[in-house]
Amino acid sequence: MGAIPAQRESDPGASDAPVHDGVLPCARAHATLSGSSLAPGAARTLLRAAFAEWSELGLPGAELLTDRLADDILVVVSELVTNAVVHAGTDVELDCTLEETGAVLVEVCDRHPSRAPRGSEPEPSYSTPEYGRGLRLVATLSECWGITYRRGAKTVWARLSDEAGAAVGEIEAHAGERASERGLKVAEVLAPDAPAALRAHTSRGDPRRAERDREWLNRGALSFLAEASDLLAGQLDEDHVAALTGQLVVPRLADWCAVWLEDEHMGRGGWGADGLGAAGPRLARVWHGHENRIEELRRALEKDPPRLADPPSSGPVPFPWPADALGTHGVHGTALAYRLIAGGRPLGTLVIGRSGLLRFPDEVTGLVEDLGRRVALAIGAARQYARQATISAVLQRGLLPGAVAEIPGMRSALVYEPCDKGGPSGDFYDLFPAGDGRWCFAVGDVQGKGPEAAVVIGLARPWLRLLAREGYRVSDVLDRLNQLLLDDATEAADAAARALIAAGGQSLAGDGPQTRFLSLLYGELVPFDGGVRCTLASAGHPLPLLLGAGGEVRTAARPQTLLGVIEDETYTSESFELRPGDTLLAVTDGVTERRCGSRQFDDADGLAAALAGCSGLTAPLIAERIRRLVHEFGGRPPEDDLALLVLQAE
Repeated sequence: MGAIPAQRESDPGASDAPVHDGVLPCARAHATLSGSSLAPGAARTLLRAAFAEWSELGLPGAELLTDRLADDILVVVSELVTNAVVHAGTDVELDCTLEETGAVLVEVCDRHPSRAPRGSEPEPSYSTPEYGRGLRLVATLSECWGITYRRGAKTVWARLSDEAGAAVGEIEAHAGERASERGLKVAEVLAPDAPAALRAHTSRGDPRRAERDREWLNRGALSFLAEASDLLAGQLDEDHVAALTGQLVVPRLADWCAVWLEDEHMGRGGWGADGLGAAGPRLARVWHGHENRIEELRRALEKDPPRLADPPSSGPVPFPWPADALGTHGVHGTALAYRLIAGGRPLGTLVIGRSGLLRFPDEVTGLVEDLGRRVALAIGAARQYARQATISAVLQRGLLPGAVAEIPGMRSALVYEPCDKGGPSGDFYDLFPAGDGRWCFAVGDVQGKGPEAAVVIGLARPWLRLLAREGYRVSDVLDRLNQLLLDDATEAADAAARALIAAGGQSLAGDGPQTRFLSLLYGELVPFDGGVRCTLASAGHPLPLLLGAGGEVRTAARPQTLLGVIEDETYTSESFELRPGDTLLAVTDGVTERRCGSRQFDDADGLAAALAGCSGLTAPLIAERIRRLVHEFGGRPPEDDLALLVLQAE
């Protein structure tokens, strides 16, 4: 994604972006955004980068792109994408075009995936219609600018400029009577006069606070939603989401708030006749503008959790006012409860309260409802991440040895650092007894990460142990493992072909044949009086290095083909003796290919030089020193899995 100069209409490869009112675009940012809660943030990031690039390139019209206009564009795009992707579950295409006049044309196109096929019954909805502040902006844009319908697609578009005042003034001029008939003016969404309802509803409160509220609601509410989306989207723990929600709501929208979270098994239909599930919701966070009120308020709320009816609704419902917990200044007030729903599944409840009000103004309730939807999406994303992390951790434990074997006459040290903490690593290792006075070791790296890598590791590691314990030589083990990977890949391709035929010839994403390439360093160790005999072979893996007791360093194997590539490949092994003080170092490419700009760690034999500097150190100290040097080589944390094994004869 990025800003790209648009091509002229006369160019045979001209951009197919629509041209309105005969104005030719001079710069364009384009992206396809998937149905994810991260999409609005991705859209804002894209546009900020595009604005900066247009200005840096000095493109026509860029000098007229003011900060205020840029902010307005970010708000409009954020809400259009949120409406299409987050609320409707649609993948969208975003186009933002800078014209030579300084105006910016924004277009968001979706593909109507939620429409039922002709002749079928639509799927029932488990959530209520949404009338939040951001969605009202979308409705206003649709009316005052335009909607373009094409076959299978709908585009909402608007042209914003900074001429004759604020860009929002142009939107207001196009809103007309149709918007005001629905009780909405663009001015109430983006700018000027405060709604009278807000003054009426806050008459019992602090007039100065009411004035601040009016100014903020009219000028900063949508920017608040956009920024809140960015903050919430980055949270991977549901309790952190709840804590952040409290800080977003208080004191901006309420004096206090509370967030209850429901267990996964509760969900829709898990609430009893009294509104409570078997275990009930968990009070995850309580926040008050005065910290000395938080604990007392928490105790009061824990005694009376929200009782909300099925089917779940995200709209606000009255909540009992906890007067006893709020002191003399909180005797009277109003509280509302919002069910937090994502994907039709209730995930929790958000309760807000403010002293001195008969009821919250509609502007606040609509804004909190919009915020609640974003909170629910963040909670759902955090739970999905937690589930995946748990599954990955269990899977990873099953793919790696529970303990590293101790070898008579040798010391060993291991460093293993998967880059992606939330998914299975592509690197693996093993060190195990093979019987008859033999020990075997392996350091491998599977092409790719995640489930596909786990499949290959889950196939390779048990077979390595089985073949070793059956007495196969090192080279024979690699021959058989190579054939095993090729056979498995053939079976996967056959299964994909069958699935393709069953689907009527239509390609199924993720069901194509998967490559099963594996780089592997595999060896056998046999202790004897005065040392250890080592036999090893490298199949497409970084070559091991041997550090002699005198400080000399050399490679200890020759390169051979990756496993799973060539049918009937024949592998060979090499043998040598490790005398006391000799050290064998095996690493994955996360070490050798660690980058710092255009340079790699192993350029100009960098790994050999680092190992030579470890002369005289024990195996654990060598492992730690190499690890530290790899980390220090680049300015950023490593972007690949890292594994290294040190074997030292005593």
